[in-house]
Amino acid sequence: MNALLLDPARLDRPDTTAMLEPFPFLIAHAQLPESARKDLAKDFPVYREAGFFPWNPDECGDSINRLIEDLTTPAVATAIGARLGIEHLGQYPTLVTLCRHLNKRHGTIHTDSRSKVATALLYLNDQWPDTSEGCLRFLSQIDDIDATLVPELKPLYGEFAVFKRCDNSFHGNSFHGHLPYGGERRVIQVAWLVDEEAKARKTQRGKISRLFKKIVGGLDKKFGAGRDRNASHPD
Repeated sequence: MNALLLDPARLDRPDTTAMLEPFPFLIAHAQLPESARKDLAKDFPVYREAGFFPWNPDECGDSINRLIEDLTTPAVATAIGARLGIEHLGQYPTLVTLCRHLNKRHGTIHTDSRSKVATALLYLNDQWPDTSEGCLRFLSQIDDIDATLVPELKPLYGEFAVFKRCDNSFHGNSFHGHLPYGGERRVIQVAWLVDEEAKARKTQRGKISRLFKKIVGGLDKKFGAGRDRNASHPD
């Protein structure tokens, strides 16, 4: 039997941060084994478009598919739910999306939609420059990207962030200069959704979004590129 790539026992590391106020979230470090780093980089899907797209196992290599299977186990949901105060998180359907590239409009301050119960983000980038560009921030207010609750999280290999969707679960990415590495930032997102209808709707929307981006090509990168760094939307 293969060892777990994502073992919920690693959430017990002493450097894990878990908070319940002003909304429940956790940040955990070094959640992936170093021995899997090269395979996960090799097996990550090759998207040319920017944004999050629904997981298609046929587009991923074996190690990424194994990792996603680990991420969506009841054991991981139970461990996360216990830390965020969400009972029976594993009862909710999961939607897995992956992102390889970001545009400047991505990361606008928001809370996530009401169809989400909780969201997990697992980063897979081998390196990141000494900059705030593209770093995840949990925030105390919706109109200030600098109103951080804890230090920002660089999207490096094995960094893991999870939060419960609330009306004040404000979060975003700091983008006000040039995107590092041409906008490449590899991340796997798992969302626990309120019901199967929401999963079907979001899956279809993601497929349509990807098709649209294939059609418009590079023009997609221009949409929203000049947004204010404190720009926000409610969900």
